[in-house]
Amino acid sequence: MLTLDELIELRDKLINNEIGIELAKEQCWKDFKEGQRSWHTKDWKERRIKFIKEKCQICSSTETLTIQHLSHPKKYNEYLREITRTYTNHYIDNNSEIDKSVFRNHVLNNYEYVAIPLCPNCMNKNPNERVRKIPKYRCADCKHEFEEANYRSAIELISIFFEDKDAYEVRDKCFVSKDKWRNQHNLSNIKYWFQRNIAKNNDAESIEKKAFILYLNDNIKYLSFEDTITACRKCASNYDLYRMELCTKCKEYYKGIQYPTCIQCLPEEKRKAVEEQIEFGKQWRDMEKKLGID
Repeated sequence: MLTLDELIELRDKLINNEIGIELAKEQCWKDFKEGQRSWHTKDWKERRIKFIKEKCQICSSTETLTIQHLSHPKKYNEYLREITRTYTNHYIDNNSEIDKSVFRNHVLNNYEYVAIPLCPNCMNKNPNERVRKIPKYRCADCKHEFEEANYRSAIELISIFFEDKDAYEVRDKCFVSKDKWRNQHNLSNIKYWFQRNIAKNNDAESIEKKAFILYLNDNIKYLSFEDTITACRKCASNYDLYRMELCTKCKEYYKGIQYPTCIQCLPEEKRKAVEEQIEFGKQWRDMEKKLGID
């Protein structure tokens, strides 16, 4: 695991084109071991001494103090998705039209088409299929009864899609990807991923480089102890596990970080209403436990 100074040096080399993206990733992760954490390293422990305060900045306790991060680094893949999405949107904005024959071949080669049954009278979708009664189908819209449904071909749907991408006929997810995921898509989904792949392939190195620089910046910020406070074990665990912090009004009870005060500091009428809700929730969970549905 690289130290803070080593990460900064690696990032600067990448920005200044002194090193390629693949080598940068290799150097960043080459000594990484499963389960290894930054706070286990000698570098972290030595720098921690300079940053940690004498008491908890939340409750003023002096017992078992730790560095509490208020934000955490994202994974590299998260940044990669974000940057890819940005490039994709830019590509689509500037290349809204695609070649019909190229797209048709892409669809037919990469997706299985599962046709939707249609009423032969009104061409409405998904008529009711009957198991015992004859004829087999009955249209819910025009009430027509029939034995054989109509079907549109994939090529017909693609033609409709190119005339009107929002047409009623092309909204169904009737195309199944031939890869291991077997995801269901409609033609709008397929077009987006088709254009996304083009955008990604056109600028693969730039996308990876930008994403990796953001990833390095995030980790440098984390290792630099930016956006941190000194917290005791109780305050730190409440924040990390339950997203709770000490109430700034009474300095006695903990509250959810999204609320201005704890329950105890609410006006009496509001406090009683919240306490009743909490009690009802407890009773409901107890009932589910007794019924074996928890």
